Amino acid sequence: MEKNDSLKLENQLAFPIYLCSKEIIRKYTPYLNEVNLTYTQYIVMMCFWELKKTNIKELGKIILLDSSTLSPVFKNLEKKGYIKRVQSTKDGRYMDASLTPKGIKLRDKVTGIPNKISDVLDLTDEEINTMKNIARKILKNIQEDDVNV
Repeated sequence: MEKNDSLKLENQLAFPIYLCSKEIIRKYTPYLNEVNLTYTQYIVMMCFWELKKTNIKELGKIILLDSSTLSPVFKNLEKKGYIKRVQSTKDGRYMDASLTPKGIKLRDKVTGIPNKISDVLDLTDEEINTMKNIARKILKNIQEDDVNV
């Protein structure tokens, strides 16, 4: 390997992961446009469907986004009627949020999207699980390294 080979795009790990992520999200866009959601809003709604109730801080820990990024997402989801925000009873500096009936119904409208994306990817279940496991391992290792810095 030559001195500057490490700088070639073809030798990067992050670059193909970045491209895959960007292109997969692009495939989500037409389906999410049908229900007036961005990909980030979709991720947040998936968290709400699992948790039922949360706040920006808790959700940020799950999806690794800070409150300055999530605050407008919460506001937009509230404007659309999918979530309702109320002052936290535990800490008045925070807002808790929960699903509205409209937010619960939205889940039924988007249930088929993951299968449509899987069809486009044309990977076996084993390949998908392998990729998810490797991605989780990378995230875990990066997060552990961040703690050790």
